[in-house]
Amino acid sequence: MSYKVGYFIGSLSSTSINRILATALIRVAPDDLEFAEIPIRDLPLYSQDYDTHYPPEGTALKDAISGVDAVLFVSPEYNRSIPGALKNAIDWASRPWGQNSFDHIPAAVIGASIGAIGTAVGQQSLRAVLSFCNARQMTAPEAYIHYTPEVFGDDGTVHNASTEEFLRNYMTEFRNHIHRVLTVLPR
Repeated sequence: MSYKVGYFIGSLSSTSINRILATALIRVAPDDLEFAEIPIRDLPLYSQDYDTHYPPEGTALKDAISGVDAVLFVSPEYNRSIPGALKNAIDWASRPWGQNSFDHIPAAVIGASIGAIGTAVGQQSLRAVLSFCNARQMTAPEAYIHYTPEVFGDDGTVHNASTEEFLRNYMTEFRNHIHRVLTVLPR
């Protein structure tokens, strides 16, 4: 069985190291995972005023999530929390009340930073939000990636064998998590 994974890049930067990390994750993922980026750049700021009439960008986001089996969040940490654009996308996807696109969806969180602790604190903020959204999160292994250009090529190649093995194992665990969740809670 194969699974379609929608992935979110938490950074809007054209030079995002988390986009490079996402490319690396896709390269080392099991062959039965198919990936599609779920873009967040063009979403307006969420307001409850939209709940009665979603704009096309909000509808497209919710449609993209409904078209995948699982979601992967690849995100930096901004000010010890979630980047604003990513939080905005989660707000759009989880509203209006009773139409939460993340309900029971298998999810994983990972991120890269040039800092020594990676994205540990930001991931905890993201996990708290996803818990409220009732996403079925993979809780282990945790992955706080310390990014250096010596380890990651711009094309997503990983130049360090132990880092590549860790990422490959992470994606294998995610694939197994997706299977377990969907066995119990089919979408």
